[in-house]
Parts: sequence; C-alpha cells; structure tokens
Amino acid sequence: MIDPLQASLHIAASGLQAQSMRLRIVSENIANSQSTGPAAGADPYARKTVSFESEIDHASGANLVEVKSIGVDHAPFKVERDPGNPAADANGMVKMPNVDVLVELADMREANRSYEANLQVAKQSADMLSQTVALMKDA
Repeated sequence: MIDPLQASLHIAASGLQAQSMRLRIVSENIANSQSTGPAAGADPYARKTVSFESEIDHASGANLVEVKSIGVDHAPFKVERDPGNPAADANGMVKMPNVDVLVELADMREANRSYEANLQVAKQSADMLSQTVALMKDA
C-alpha cells in the first residue's frame, strides 16, 4: 500500500478523468441538441448519459471512481411542426432530440465544479508531498 498522500493523488486523478468524460458527453449533447434524423421519420440524436462506479485500486488500496458506461437516454423525442425540414414526415412533424439544454448546462456546471474540486485536491496533495520532501532534506 502506498502512502496516503500518493493515494489522494490517485483518487483525485481518477475524479479528474471521470469528470472530464462527463464534460465531453455533456458538450456532445449540447452540440447535438438540434440534430434531426437524416430522413423523414428517422430518429434524431439521442441524449447520452454517463454512469460512474467505485473501483478499488489494489496497488494503492485507494477507492477510485471510474466511468462505468456511456448510455443512451430513452426519454421520448420531442416533436415539432416544421414542414420545410428535410426530416419532416408527411404531416410536417419533425422528431427532435430528447436533449434539454438547461439540464445539460446544469450538469456541465456540476461536472465543472467537481473537476475543479479534484484539481484542488491534487494540487494540495502535491504541495504536501513537496513539503514532506523538503522537511526530510532539512533533517
């Protein structure tokens, strides 16, 4: 087992990776919030979701976070009337993605704050390791 400061660095690094993936998925959802299907009646872009799981790192004994899966939200698609759209059906209705931009922005803000918190933990752990080494040199 490694020392607690190194374990905290591993934990923070796993959190940074997980939140980075979450930010990427949220950005993809926002970018595709108006992406309709390629043909009339075809399904549009479906919102993606990220699931996390706890994983024990046997080398360090640390409890890390990892991306368990990237799934698809099965919420129904929105339907809008837009007869001029190439994806419109015979009645002029277009299936729109099941992405709510406000929900995505809130999720992005939460992921960003979690990322920053993990970054602060990593910085503090690195500083404490440096201070420990400096104290050992002086002894």
